[in-house]
Amino acid sequence: MFNWHRRPIGDDENRLSTGAGPRKERGRAVKAVILAAGEGKRFRPLTDIRPKPMLPVAGKPLLDHVVDRLAAAGIEEVVLVVGYQRERIQTHFSEREQDGHGPNITYAVQENPLGTGDALLTAEPYLGSDFLVVNGDRIVEQALIERLIRRREETGDQCMVITSVDDPTRYGMVELDGEYVSSLVEKPATHEVTSNLVNAGIYAFGPDIFAAIRQTERRGELKLTQTLADYLRQLPVRALRYDGLWLELAHPWDLLDANDGILSTTGSQVTSTAQVHPDATITSPVAIGADTHIAPGGRVLRGTTLGMNVRLGANTVITNSVVFSDVTIGPGCVLTDCIIGEGATIGAHTTIGGGGADVVLNESVYSAVEFGGLIGHNATIGADVTLDPGAIVGNHTTVELGCTVSGRVENDTHVRRG
Repeated sequence: MFNWHRRPIGDDENRLSTGAGPRKERGRAVKAVILAAGEGKRFRPLTDIRPKPMLPVAGKPLLDHVVDRLAAAGIEEVVLVVGYQRERIQTHFSEREQDGHGPNITYAVQENPLGTGDALLTAEPYLGSDFLVVNGDRIVEQALIERLIRRREETGDQCMVITSVDDPTRYGMVELDGEYVSSLVEKPATHEVTSNLVNAGIYAFGPDIFAAIRQTERRGELKLTQTLADYLRQLPVRALRYDGLWLELAHPWDLLDANDGILSTTGSQVTSTAQVHPDATITSPVAIGADTHIAPGGRVLRGTTLGMNVRLGANTVITNSVVFSDVTIGPGCVLTDCIIGEGATIGAHTTIGGGGADVVLNESVYSAVEFGGLIGHNATIGADVTLDPGAIVGNHTTVELGCTVSGRVENDTHVRRG
């Protein structure tokens, strides 16, 4: 066993040590750990060929946004916990480092997906004293990271960022005792909800957390949140409230919200090699990648990202959507609230109309979701096809002319009319 000491609330200057040593002086370097080992099963078929942290948001991988905000807040050393398809992450950031861009990155490999607590343990050999922990599917403001660093330096407490949401049943519900977390309940049932405050998935810790993780009873996966919930009295966690930009990718439609959220803060990003016809219309904010062509009458409307080498046909209208690279979209299409995977081809006059839908992901039903649909990588969609709201078409699937698609179509399927 190791010794913990309960810290009295409201007495910052006389707090007892939790074993991390004396309070550090302001300005000492702090490392950050990014948990990015997961696959993202709810994002299939997109994550069949890439890990969720590498999905594009506003023209660059989700992880780029996370790392860039840490760097802007003064973090110079990052430990990336990787696992599923880690080569894609490591190759990408190796190229960034060669360009002299961003912090120094060390990789800790979680060989099996055994939970966030287990993932953090893999990073322990690369850490010294204080460090931040960030889930790799969360985007927050630089200012929050700076506040979190200061709070840890000033108090020596373990710290958790919390935020308020309309539906706590999707998250870890938090109750407070003064400035400290008194209860943490993962995904409470509706009748258990007593607070609209939730764990935002961003922390500041000292080395004490590792001993606590090791003593946590495994219940399938070893989750960091279970450690925090079990040891709140022995290892107090101070809450840091936050009400700014907080984007989480938990479901495919969250990619659309994150894309729109980032574009709303950065404004339009149109690369110099994109070719936009004078008779085309662009409504800010959008992102348009290199070597993308937009034909006469094409309309790229608010909240849309087009990747590299996309071909958008004449008089096609696309709204609030994410289109990966190397996609060809024929003329006269209407595409709303949708995700189009890499290398897909969409025939003329195809419609993805958007609207509310019930979507099934991993046998869970999500009701009344505003989601037009998803077309997988290298899928071929014929002309005059209609996707009903919430439809998901698998990778390498072919949908023939004139079909209407509902629900989920698995990879490598051939859909015929009638």
